[in-house]
Amino acid sequence: MRTTKQLSITLPNEMAKILRDRVESGDYASESEVIRDGLRVLFARDAVIDEWLRTRVAKTYDNVTAGKQQTYSSDEIKEMLRRSLTE
Repeated sequence: MRTTKQLSITLPNEMAKILRDRVESGDYASESEVIRDGLRVLFARDAVIDEWLRTRVAKTYDNVTAGKQQTYSSDEIKEMLRRSLTE
């Protein structure tokens, strides 16, 4: 059984050129390898963002809704920054 699936993709000319340049420079053996590497980076980035959302953002949201953490409006933060820079 095959462990790969052949796809057809369409890229803007500039992206296609960059992809070909990467292969021609010897950085990658094939265009497919460039795409696979790019997808691995995308998936890793998404995993980091998901972890941050689950741990930091969700925890902060829970603390704010429970009244355990103070919030500030953007105007309040600007004013605090302005005061700290003039002191």
